[in-house]
Amino acid sequence: MWPRIGGLRTLALGTPGELRTRLNTLVLAGVKTATAGLLTEYAEEGEELERVGERLVLVDDRDALAGVVEVTGVEVVPFAEVSWDFARSEGEGDRSIEEWRAGHAAYWARVGTPVTDDTDVVCIRFRLVSGGAGGVATGDLGP
Repeated sequence: MWPRIGGLRTLALGTPGELRTRLNTLVLAGVKTATAGLLTEYAEEGEELERVGERLVLVDDRDALAGVVEVTGVEVVPFAEVSWDFARSEGEGDRSIEEWRAGHAAYWARVGTPVTDDTDVVCIRFRLVSGGAGGVATGDLGP
C-alpha cells in the first residue's frame, strides 16, 4: 500500500531529488494539472485507481506534505493512445506528443519498467486545493 497522511493517499511524483522537486514546483505553481502512472504499479501495490473527487497529499522527498490536490479525472489508456491534450496538461514543457512519449518511455525504462505501445497508462487530472506559499491547513485534508 502507498503511504497515507491524514487518511489520504499520497502522490509522490517522479523520483526523489531534483525531478520530484521540479514536478512539485510545477504543481504548486498551477502549471502541472495531470500525471501519468502505470496500471501495473497499482496491482503491485494493491491499490485501487484514484477516483474523481478524491484528495491526495502531494509529498516531498521526505514524504512530508507539500500540498493537496483533488482528482478531476482518471482514464486508463494504452501508452500509444495518451492524448496530446493530456500530455500538455502535465506541464513539463514537452513540445509534442512524440517528445512526451520519448521522455516518459525513457523515464520508465530508467526506473526498471519499460513500456510498449500497449502498456496501460493511468492518466490522472487534478486541481491544486492547497499548498505553495500559503502552506497547507489541516482542514484541507478532508473532503
